[in-house]
Amino acid sequence: MNVMGLKELIKEGGLDGRFTELYGAENIEQQRARYIRACDGFETFFPEHHNVALYSAPGRTEICGNHTDHQHGCVLAAAVDLDIIGIVAFNDENVIRVQSEGHNMNVVNLNDLAPQKKEEGTSDSLIRGVAAGFKSRGLNVGGFDAYTTSNVLGGSGLSSSAAFEVLIGTIIDKHYNNGKAGAIEIAKMGQLAENAYFGKKSGLMDQTASSVGSSVFIDFENTAAPKVVSAKCDLDANGYVLFITDTKGSHADLSDEYSAIPSEMISVAKQLGKDWLRAADEDEFYSKLPELRRVCGDRSVLRAAHFFAENKRAQAAAKAIEQGDMDTFLKTIRESGESSAKLLQNLYACKTPQEQGIPVALMMSEKLLGGEGATRVHGGGFAGTIQAFVPKAAAEKYRAGMDSLFGEGSCRKLRIRNAGGIDLL
Repeated sequence: MNVMGLKELIKEGGLDGRFTELYGAENIEQQRARYIRACDGFETFFPEHHNVALYSAPGRTEICGNHTDHQHGCVLAAAVDLDIIGIVAFNDENVIRVQSEGHNMNVVNLNDLAPQKKEEGTSDSLIRGVAAGFKSRGLNVGGFDAYTTSNVLGGSGLSSSAAFEVLIGTIIDKHYNNGKAGAIEIAKMGQLAENAYFGKKSGLMDQTASSVGSSVFIDFENTAAPKVVSAKCDLDANGYVLFITDTKGSHADLSDEYSAIPSEMISVAKQLGKDWLRAADEDEFYSKLPELRRVCGDRSVLRAAHFFAENKRAQAAAKAIEQGDMDTFLKTIRESGESSAKLLQNLYACKTPQEQGIPVALMMSEKLLGGEGATRVHGGGFAGTIQAFVPKAAAEKYRAGMDSLFGEGSCRKLRIRNAGGIDLL
């Protein structure tokens, strides 16, 4: 299909069914306009192409399991209705070009898939790393030109980088491998790209939730073959709305804060004779607290204690939401938030103690909700977003209150999306 044909298809409602599935019926007109703008962008940068494809990969929300994935633990996560979309045309040059709206073009030659030091921290590194993941598995890679636009804002805690990795992986897998790799392997390739090419330590949760889609309970005990189980999460039917509030905190210079959490947890695991906390014995941990405090330090010990309890909470939350037991689910989410604050200690950066947007957002949320619902830090923490499960009757009051504090549009209602990385055509 050429670009003009795709635009006509969108204008005439030919993709309205897909848009309803991904974004909800109330957002069809908005999405039509968004996709048509993306087509226009593609035409501007890649006018020589005639046949195009259309791809999408979602952001994700972590529902429970804060900083458990990198210790081979359990998480409950979900894909959301904010995504990155790509208008794509394939080439025979063995080069991937990605023009992301508002950014410089990424150009990656696939003849060299080794990590490039100069690319660390850039989208080029993510593209090269994902392609390398296909190559290392004996799968095909090939060139394409893409124009992308995203409403998964960077630093929003909804994993814009994972969505980008999954988009690249889905394009390569669907076109060059007929989907042979599949969602889980694409997620692993994304993690490889982020860890070994981009230079950021991360677990596998973000990429898995984005790639698989829907609500998922993920057990990372065996990271080579994580157990992924769909967990039905119908908040609307149970009378609740999911909100994410961006506190507008800066993520600049926070890499050390993020990396310290897995490093400190692993230091405790090593003292217990294991490589990861999931493999360690919780009773032994508590029996050796005096020695662990002396060797690893108090913060490491507190963060390890968070892991042991949070790993169980993720399992409990998944079971509760599957059964429609909202009381237990909300209680578990509140406990997760309290543990993140007291034990994990990822609500603000120690080096900038005057910047505490997340604690302020949580304080305001509790005031607005009056003890109902549940709130917690969202994602990696230190700056960025909080998550709230809000009774429908209080939804607009909550949104207005948070927007008044952090700016119009800071508080966003999210829908759980049932699809992961997909080819819309």
